[in-house]
Amino acid sequence: MNAKVIVVTSGKGGVGKTTTTANIGVGLAKLGEKVAVIDVDVGLRNLDVVMGLESRVVFDLIDVIEGKCRLQQALIRDKRVENLYLLPASQTRDKDSLDPEVFKAAVKQLIEEEQFDRVLIDSPAGIESGFRTAVAPAQGALVVVNPEVSSVRDADRIIGLLEAQQISEINLVINRLRPKMVASGNMLSEADVLEILGVKPIGIIPEDEGILVSTNIGEPAVLGQSVAGQAFMATARRLRGEDLAFPKLEEDRGFMAVLRRLFGGK
Repeated sequence: MNAKVIVVTSGKGGVGKTTTTANIGVGLAKLGEKVAVIDVDVGLRNLDVVMGLESRVVFDLIDVIEGKCRLQQALIRDKRVENLYLLPASQTRDKDSLDPEVFKAAVKQLIEEEQFDRVLIDSPAGIESGFRTAVAPAQGALVVVNPEVSSVRDADRIIGLLEAQQISEINLVINRLRPKMVASGNMLSEADVLEILGVKPIGIIPEDEGILVSTNIGEPAVLGQSVAGQAFMATARRLRGEDLAFPKLEEDRGFMAVLRRLFGGK
């Protein structure tokens, strides 16, 4: 992706947006980019926890927007990975506190004055004001989708909204894929998701219990050797333009098998 400002979004909550933002951000920084990850989920704030930086939050995004601190004061440098920074959300305010135009100006400052190579924006779930604010400065988007019908349907809606905002680069991250369930016809395959949405995946992340562990201890999976961590790292490499093949998963029977099973067929 050529986009420097990328929003990480989805139609529904719980699909892994924050985990994706953290891991791809770490991956890009490990590959040599200067990266800022921004939590726009005002009122909840989870990105700092996933990254293990919650104890170091002093100022937040709303403090920057309201002029209570300078942008550099709110940025938290990750001591484990060079050139990785977090701009956390506020836990005590609501999404209406964040003005899209002022947010765009702050992101522009990160790129033009602070010389960041990439800015990843962790969007809140849904399509209300928080989503519109998160998308406002974006040039590209990663749509995180689980291989299930409801998530794919919501992703289709989000892709339409992104295209309406003239986002030029849109890619999928298919998260929590279970090859055995795909093979048995109980889960959509990556081919099914691609056929339905018409957007190619830049990352396919298998279901991995290690993600839960990494989230609980605040250490993104790409810092270890888990299967999901390796998949997130490969996603970061593809985002930078490397032509990496997706690993071959177990043979699947596809979407028609899912439909047959749902309607009582074999």
